[in-house]
Parts: sequence; C-alpha cells; structure tokens
Amino acid sequence: MPLDPSSVLIYTDGACTGNPGPGGWACIVLLPDGNVHELGGGVKETTNNRMEMAAAIRALAMLEPKEQCPIVLYTDSSYVIKGITQWIWGWRSRGWKSADGKDVANRELWEELLRQVTRLKPSTIDWRYVRGHSGYPGNERCDEIAVAFAKNKREQLYVGPREGYFIDLSELPDAEPIPENKKPAGTGSNTTPGGNRGSGSSGPASYLSYHNGVLQRHKTWAECERRVKGQSNAKFKKAKSPSEEREILIGWGLDPQTKID
Repeated sequence: MPLDPSSVLIYTDGACTGNPGPGGWACIVLLPDGNVHELGGGVKETTNNRMEMAAAIRALAMLEPKEQCPIVLYTDSSYVIKGITQWIWGWRSRGWKSADGKDVANRELWEELLRQVTRLKPSTIDWRYVRGHSGYPGNERCDEIAVAFAKNKREQLYVGPREGYFIDLSELPDAEPIPENKKPAGTGSNTTPGGNRGSGSSGPASYLSYHNGVLQRHKTWAECERRVKGQSNAKFKKAKSPSEEREILIGWGLDPQTKID
C-alpha cells in the first residue's frame, strides 16, 4: 500500500559491536514536504537495545508537526515496539519495576521515548516491524549508517529532496508479525534481543540491482548487498514475480524487456 502523502515515514536501526561495546544508531525521516533527513551517531560503550531506542528517539525528536499527521515508523527491534506499545504501561504503574520486582533496564531512554510520543499527540505513530536484512532499501541504508558509526567511521548523511535521494523509499516492507522475544518482557536485562538480526527472511523471489548501466538478478540479499553496498548511485529492489521485476525496471526508467544478467 502506498504511503499517505501527509504521513511522516521513518526507518530506524541500531548496531553494536560486542553488545555491550561500541555502538551506532541511525534513522531516515521522510517528511510530508518531500524532504529526506538522514541522522546518525555513535557511542563508545553501549548495547544494541539502547542504540535501537536512541534511533527512534532522535527520529521523533526532530519532528515538529504544525498539524496532526500520521507517523509510520519501521524498526527491526521487537524490543522497541513491544516496549513502547505494551510493556511500558506496566513498568510505569509499578514504579519502573519489572513483574519480578527488578529495575527496568534503560529506564531513562524509555521515559524519553514516551515523552516524545506524548509530545507529538494528537499525531499517531504506527509502529511497524521490518525483518532486518530483508532487502528493503530504507532499512538497509539505516543499517549501513548505524554500523559505520559503531565502527567509528565517517558516514556522509543525506539531507535534501526525495527526488535527489539515492535510496528508493517507495517500496514499503510487507506486514510481518512481531517475533517473540527469547526472554519475557520486563526482566530488566540489557540482553533482550533487539532486531533479531540475521534470523532469516520471508525471502522474495529475487533481488535486482542496477549499477553503472548493468542490471543483475540475485537469488539472495547477501549477494545483492555485496554489489550495491557503498555505491551511492546503485539501485536495488526485491521482486516476488516476473511482473514485479518488469514494474521495477519501468520505475527505474528502463525498458521492461532489458536483459538481466
């Protein structure tokens, strides 16, 4: 389903090398006026969950809607989605204690995330789960930014019109159920899984990439990623059928009968 033009579209992601260890966060925000903002940052010692939360907080904090508007936020962190939509109310009612009486981990970030959500009312936030590394350009770009900051590498962030953005934000991720966490909610642990990174994918039929005038078809996202990663002028998209492949080529301004290597 296409996004309502009046909506704000957000992708967020967090990364950590070590968990705890050096971490990075990233978000992409597409505003109703057509402008895209990439944001990102790094922390020397943190956890994956904290970076996932930081990304959502920073994305929402930059919004200053003049009127009510829907906000669609994609994250691969079930921890963030369940925490802000389910667990937080019980934590707060118990004085920020888990069901077994332990202090809730990352309390200050949960309080700040709730403050941002409340600040934006009456605008509503639709929290949507996207499986990590499933080939959706917005999610993959966020991962690239977050990993770069986690490794203390400089990443050039884009701010400008959607028409000039090198990432295709028109394809929204398929609706997916939020995976179950390996530990029960509210245990107070920092090790609750965040985005279930690398846990698999529902798997489209193919991935297409277009770079330097060469069009290729890939069986897996990993294969496609190796070709496009770090290439600012590369295009990539997943397709579930031959008809979708033809539609992608047309969208890229190519003849639908173009040979695919």
